Amino acid sequence: MEIVKRGLRTVGFVILGIVILLVLLVGFLLIKNYIVSKKPWLEKDYYTAFQSDSALEKKYAGPGSYDVSNTVIKSDDDTIKNIRIWYPTELDNTAEKYPFIIVTNASNTAALNYEPYFERLASWGFIVVGNDDRQAGTGISTSLTLDYMLEQNQNSKSLFYEKIDTRNIGIIGYSQGGAGAVRAVTEYGNSGLYKTIFTGSAAHSYIAQMWGGYDASKVSIPWFMTAATGTSDDTGAKDAATEWAGVAPLSSLAENYNAMSDNVFKLRARVVGAEHEDMQESTDGYMTAWMLYQLQGDEEAGTALTGENAEILSNPNWQDIEKSR
Repeated sequence: MEIVKRGLRTVGFVILGIVILLVLLVGFLLIKNYIVSKKPWLEKDYYTAFQSDSALEKKYAGPGSYDVSNTVIKSDDDTIKNIRIWYPTELDNTAEKYPFIIVTNASNTAALNYEPYFERLASWGFIVVGNDDRQAGTGISTSLTLDYMLEQNQNSKSLFYEKIDTRNIGIIGYSQGGAGAVRAVTEYGNSGLYKTIFTGSAAHSYIAQMWGGYDASKVSIPWFMTAATGTSDDTGAKDAATEWAGVAPLSSLAENYNAMSDNVFKLRARVVGAEHEDMQESTDGYMTAWMLYQLQGDEEAGTALTGENAEILSNPNWQDIEKSR
C-alpha cells in the first residue's frame, strides 16, 4: 500500500507540475500577444519606401503640406476603447472647416498600431479618425465613432466645434474593415452622411457573413475598391462557398462593382504583385488622390483616376481596372 501511495503522490506531483507549466505558458503567450498588439506596425516615415514611376501616385503617397497634431479620447464603449484623432495643427486658430475621414480597422488591428498612416493622410488637410476596435467588421464601432465626432462638432467646448465639414465625410476600410466600411455606409442611421468610400481588399461577401454580411447594391456613393493580385487575396478558386478563394478575389471586386448602379462613380483595380498585407501601403497614393478629389474637389488629384487618360490606366503598378467615369 505504501508503494501505491508513493506512486500516486508522484503522479499527482507530475500532473501538478504540468498544470503549472501550462498556466505559465498560457500566461506568457497572453502577455506576449498583449505586448505585440501594442507595437507600431509602421515606421514614422514608412511612405518613403514606396516606389512608383507614375508622378501623381508617387506624389500622393507622400505627406501633404499641413502640420499635424493628434489627440486621444477614451471611449465609454469597451469595444472602441479609444478614439484617435489626427488633424491639421492650424485647426486651433482658424474658422475653416475640414473634410473628415474615418478609418475602419482590419482584423486584429487597432488605430494605435498604424498611427503614421493617419498622420500622413491628415497632412493633406483632413481630420482623420480611427478607434481601437480590433474586430470592426459589423461597422457598429465605426458608426458610433462618427456619431461621437458629430457631437463634438456641435459641442462649443470641443476642439472640433464647427470644424468638421459635414458635407464631405469619407470612409476607408481594409480587409475585415472593408466589409465594416461597406456596412457603415449602408446599414445604420448615419449611413447617409458619407460622401465616398475606399476599400482595400474588402473581405468578400461570403466571408463577411460572419459580421452580418453586406449588400454592395446598397452603396450609392462613389466607391474605389481595390485588392491584391497575390494568392492571399485570390487563390484562383471558382467557388468561395466550397473552396478558399482568398480574402478578396477578383471575382468579388467584379461582383461588388456590377452590383452598384452605373450612375454612381465606381472604380475597381488590383495592385500588381501585392499580397493582402501590403494593401494599406501599396494603395496610399491613389487612395489619397481619391479622397482629395471626392472631398476637396482637387482636380489634379482627380486626373489620376478619372477620364480616358487617367494616370492609373497606364500605371504598371495596377491591373484589372474598370471604372464608370
